[in-house]
This record gives sequence, C-alpha cells and structure tokens, in this order.
Amino acid sequence: MLKRRIVTALLLLLLVLPALLHSSSYIFSWITLLLTGLAAWEWGRLNGCRSATAAGLGLGLVLLLALFWFFGGLSASLRPLWWLGAVLWLVLGGVMLWRGVGGWAVWPLLPRLVGGLFLLALVWLALVQAQQLGFGFLLSVLALVWVADIAAFAGGKTFGRRKLAPCISPGKSWEGVFSGLLAVFLLAAVWLWADVAGLGDRSSLYTHLWALGPAPAVLVLLFLFGMSVVGDLLESLVKRSAGVKDSSRLLPGHGGVLDRFDSLLPVLPLAMLIATL
Repeated sequence: MLKRRIVTALLLLLLVLPALLHSSSYIFSWITLLLTGLAAWEWGRLNGCRSATAAGLGLGLVLLLALFWFFGGLSASLRPLWWLGAVLWLVLGGVMLWRGVGGWAVWPLLPRLVGGLFLLALVWLALVQAQQLGFGFLLSVLALVWVADIAAFAGGKTFGRRKLAPCISPGKSWEGVFSGLLAVFLLAAVWLWADVAGLGDRSSLYTHLWALGPAPAVLVLLFLFGMSVVGDLLESLVKRSAGVKDSSRLLPGHGGVLDRFDSLLPVLPLAMLIATL
C-alpha cells in the first residue's frame, strides 16, 4: 500500500508540478479542470447515480467551466463567489456535521448533486486564480492542507486516544487535530520568516494574513485549519453514507480525486477571499 501511495504521488507531481511552474496558466488550468471533472464523476457515484449519469455530470461540469473560461470568466473578480462559498461551508457544513451520517440521505438528491458540483467548480476557479496570484501563494495554501493532513495522521497514529467524530471517521482523533494545528502554525512561522528574509516571493498566504495584524492572522489561520478538518469530515460523512471507503480507485493507494481534494474544497476559496480583501 505504501509503495503504491508513493508511486502515485510521484506520478501526480510529475504531471502537475511542471504545469504549476510554467509561466502560462493554460496547461495547469486544463489538467486541474480534467481532475475536477473526475471528482464530479465520483460525486455522482457517491450519491447513487448510475455510471452513465455520473459521467454526464463530470463531462457537463468540464464543459460548463470551459465555456466560462472561454468567455473570459477567469480574468474577472470572483469575490462574490468566494463569499458565497464561505457562507455555504459555514452554514451547510455545520448543519451536515450536526445531523451526522444518517441525515445526509434525507437531503433531496438534486440539491446534493448541485451543491457538490458548485463547490467543485468553486475550488477549480480558486485553483486557477490562486496560480495567477503567484506560485508562492498557491503553494503556501496547498502546503497548509498537506502539512495539516500529514501531521494529523502522524499525531493520531502516535498519540491518538480521544476520537474526534467516531460516527463519521473513527480513525481521526483530537490528538491528531492538535498535531496538525501545531504543524500548520510552525509552517506559517517558517514561511513568513522566509518571505521577510527575501527567500520567497512575498506572495504567500501567510504574508497576506500577517498584513491583517498578528491577532487576526492567528485567528484566520486557525479558522482555515478548522475548515480543512471540516472538508475532510464532510467527505468522510458522504462516503460512510454511501457505504464506501474511497470515492473511487482512480489513484492507487490514495483512493479517488475527492479523497485528495476534500480539505482543499473549503480552504482554497477562503484563501482567495482573504487574498482579495
């Protein structure tokens, strides 16, 4: 399992990193758009759609976003969408976690499908516009989620005793959460120091946060970390309701695209909201 995870991760890096570093966002936008379409296909399957219907959802979302791109939507200010995404994640995320696994199936199918596709569209738009702000900005947001996930996993494995949400994701613990939080604050401190020392391009999320002032920066970083946990838990809730372990088997050793996107779904649009204040 570990070998497959490493090989898959390396292949993904070889695919995405050159596109991410390229001066033009064209290749990166297409690669991430195709990944978003695959995530939409997984979302349809998790909500009980037949294979053909789920494939249609994925293709339809790709075509819709491609049209938005073609007519210049990616160069426009999308701040209202970032605000809408923030409200949806705060309100609906809280309601879904409160209602638990059993409450998910009670929601009508159409709102579930449309809501999920909208949030997937939002994260793609955030990915592309984040790259346009600079490599340092996008990488700093991705690093927040990656470091939080890795540290939470390691901390939970080592120290985990108290379950975070046993009915939703039995493997997650409060000790893992605190480990992830500590790692994120260390990451932010080191990255901010590097930006101040001139080692970075000063476009990072942490420099944007520090511009708000020390106290707001700490509170917003805490909020972003918390939302990464919420994104992870909500995907686990949907998978548990569907009776599956992974969103698909597209990424050997990792599960599906949604399994890699879950924490990014709320964090990236929120980061874009902060960057465009």
